[in-house]
Amino acid sequence: MDRKRKTLMRGALLVAVLAALLAGLAHFTNRIHAEAKGDLDEILDYEITVDVNEDATLTMFYHIEWKVLDSKSEGPLEWVKIGIPNKHYVSYKAVSDTIDSIKYMYDNGTYLRIDLDRDYKEGEVVIFEFELHQDYMYEMNVPEEGKSQYVFTPGWFPDCKVDKLVIRWNMDKADSFSPACEMEDGYFVWTTSLAKDKRYEVKVTYLNDAFSFNSETVISKSGGFNGGDSGAGDVVFLILGIIFFFAIIFTIIGLPLACALAYSKSANLGTTTETKITRTKIEYYPSCPACGAPRPEGKDNCEFCGRSFIKSEEKIEEKDIPASEAAIRSKTADGTYRYESSPNTYLRVHVINVPRPRSSSTTRSHRSGGGCAHSSCACACACACACAGGGRAGCTTKDFYNTNLKLSYLHKHNK
Repeated sequence: MDRKRKTLMRGALLVAVLAALLAGLAHFTNRIHAEAKGDLDEILDYEITVDVNEDATLTMFYHIEWKVLDSKSEGPLEWVKIGIPNKHYVSYKAVSDTIDSIKYMYDNGTYLRIDLDRDYKEGEVVIFEFELHQDYMYEMNVPEEGKSQYVFTPGWFPDCKVDKLVIRWNMDKADSFSPACEMEDGYFVWTTSLAKDKRYEVKVTYLNDAFSFNSETVISKSGGFNGGDSGAGDVVFLILGIIFFFAIIFTIIGLPLACALAYSKSANLGTTTETKITRTKIEYYPSCPACGAPRPEGKDNCEFCGRSFIKSEEKIEEKDIPASEAAIRSKTADGTYRYESSPNTYLRVHVINVPRPRSSSTTRSHRSGGGCAHSSCACACACACACAGGGRAGCTTKDFYNTNLKLSYLHKHNK
């Protein structure tokens, strides 16, 4: 009886292993097919206006212009999901008539699902707007005692490029901010563009008495602002984790290796890398164009007003560097090197090792269930977080500008 029971258990385990491996193979096949297609969509304009309320919550107005590039591969655009910072929203509402319905959804991250007023096909642009009232967006006594800081990363799109991203944040009562930006009509204004899966982070700091900051509504350093809705999803992932664990143990059946080899061959994957060197020619103003402060050696932004010293910058090739600049022409190591012919012009060299290109370089947005599952994820965290949308988004990056510009300097130099 014990032998029969053991045989049944082994059989059941083998079936589970085979099912998991077949599911993995199907995933790999779908991924290969996905990479053979072009982009489905493009974000032409992505604007977010933020006002801080007296209770320290945020009123966030979203304006998005979404262009459909392909409506044949997976059908027209019917609905989208836009990542929001966490589950602690106070309210949300549609503003434009192009939104048929809007509702909160959890999908390994927190989102608003927006069903559009109709199907949008190739070449069409849908403009939609909505308002979000959001809580749990700041940390207290950060970056120093007596201050509170908001850190915000707008939703990013793993499979769509964003031609124009604009973040407007109300300047009222702000103590400092980063990175450097323009200031228009009482708002800090950051303007940039995003490649696929790229993020952009802004920070705004206030004195603790500027608004009604409350230690009970600060963001969770453990990622709790997104982790509270896991529910059955965690159980599913636990079961899948156990199945794949046993699949690794039972590699004697040989199928995992065969699948991996087949996928590697079809996707042209390999361990070889190649060195890629990018060269940027940068011309600086000798003094700040805003406040007139002289530019310190090695600085890109004015320490007093935050304005950029960069007059122009362009990507160039080695052949574009004059022969007279022999000292920098052959530089192949990371660094910034001065042009001998100009005290304000430099060459910035960046070297990275990258995998050799795969046979297909295009990716697409994931669509499912007869509708579109275009996704992004917005994190308001200064630490590790649980933001994700079907494996399409990750955590925010740290502030690489590190300007932390004090508004007191602005007031001082504007007098």
